Amino acid sequence: MSLTPDTRYLIALACIKGMNKMLAQSLLEYTGTAENLFLEQEKDIQAASGIKSSIFSDKERKKALETADRELEFIEKKQIDVLFYTDPAYPARLSDCPDAPVLLFYKGNAQLNARKVISIVGTRRATPYGKGFCDDFVRDIAAAYPDTLIVSGLAYGIDIAAHRAAMDNRLPTVGVLAHGLHTIYPPLHRQYAAAMTGNGGVLTEYLTQQPILKPNFVARNRIVAGMADATLIVESAAKGGALITARLASEYHRDVFAVPGRIGDDCSKGCNRLIFENKAALITSTDDFIDAMCWERPAGKPVQQELFPELDATQLLLLDILQEKGECHINQLSIQADIPAAQVLAALLDLEFVNLVRSYPGGLYRKA
Repeated sequence: MSLTPDTRYLIALACIKGMNKMLAQSLLEYTGTAENLFLEQEKDIQAASGIKSSIFSDKERKKALETADRELEFIEKKQIDVLFYTDPAYPARLSDCPDAPVLLFYKGNAQLNARKVISIVGTRRATPYGKGFCDDFVRDIAAAYPDTLIVSGLAYGIDIAAHRAAMDNRLPTVGVLAHGLHTIYPPLHRQYAAAMTGNGGVLTEYLTQQPILKPNFVARNRIVAGMADATLIVESAAKGGALITARLASEYHRDVFAVPGRIGDDCSKGCNRLIFENKAALITSTDDFIDAMCWERPAGKPVQQELFPELDATQLLLLDILQEKGECHINQLSIQADIPAAQVLAALLDLEFVNLVRSYPGGLYRKA
């Protein structure tokens, strides 16, 4: 939203200690405008809100206005959008959540109310398996639905893999931050955040004057979960922020999906548990996701095999084995197919060239 005289008071309203969306709605119904909130008598506001507290004292309201004035200097200089929960540009899906932020600060050009929004999150210690799935999933989504918005938390691992995959495939992507827009954490991702503002953006509920606190990283997960149609957990340890995001998405009645992994893999324990406890639907491909979401498929989408009619019998056999086993070492493929290892390697190289299989450390191969 463009800055208006009321922007100052909206920011100040959000700065009042203990402010939430429900309380803000109640106060604005009584005062009519945010500005009037700072003109009313303390006792009248207390009566209207039903809260007997010093948070509406003249001192506290003056302090909130001073904080808002300092924030406005940064906002105007950096051309930040201020999105109050009543603003049409505020994420409508998030607004439906009971604990949605009163106010958001946004730097970017993506439509936060895109027709399709997917949140992709996971462990900070992502494996090639998880990163590869992100790449494949986002590529296929981009091909089928080129206006889809990809949301994540700009953290190490799966988060940044999702953002990078979106940028590589020209999908808009938004990073939800746990701090003000004056900095980027982790610092290594500043270059990505800058690039994302050209096709996507960065979003936060925090002022530049607020410190970076550990609980903020948990709190921001509700924004990641709340502003999307579905949340996809690609990899997660037995405990972690991705599982919190999954729980929040479920509480918001959003679809939750998880990518299964090998038994015993630390980075797959969380996903496997979500699936076992029926807290997330299992997906192994983009097609699984599209079917579960009941999204209409683009007309005339060709079947992958039709794109590569030149595949020979050996290549087709190896693809069938990988489809059944999930992953195989080259020696296992040689035994299963009853084909010399050298011939298997040559076939795999050809399949990797046309992006039908992926190679992983240790001589492992998986179907792309």
